[in-house]
Amino acid sequence: MKPPCCALCGDDAFEDLAGALVAFAERPADAAWRERMERSGGVGHPPNVEWFCPRHAPAARARTHLPIDVALTQLRELTS
Repeated sequence: MKPPCCALCGDDAFEDLAGALVAFAERPADAAWRERMERSGGVGHPPNVEWFCPRHAPAARARTHLPIDVALTQLRELTS
């Protein structure tokens, strides 16, 4: 299991219980991963899902319509 650390800053995503696990738009590779896990009965952290701390969760939630790579690029530009 992937620890609940913010994908942007590394802070605890459960700080004040206000962090979030955010799912972004599924890319073809993400769908293929999900299908492989379903077929094999496997488990794991989906590639289009990330943890965010309370400070970054709102901006991440506003980008759930984007694929994770695009969303993370935008979010990193906002925080730099």
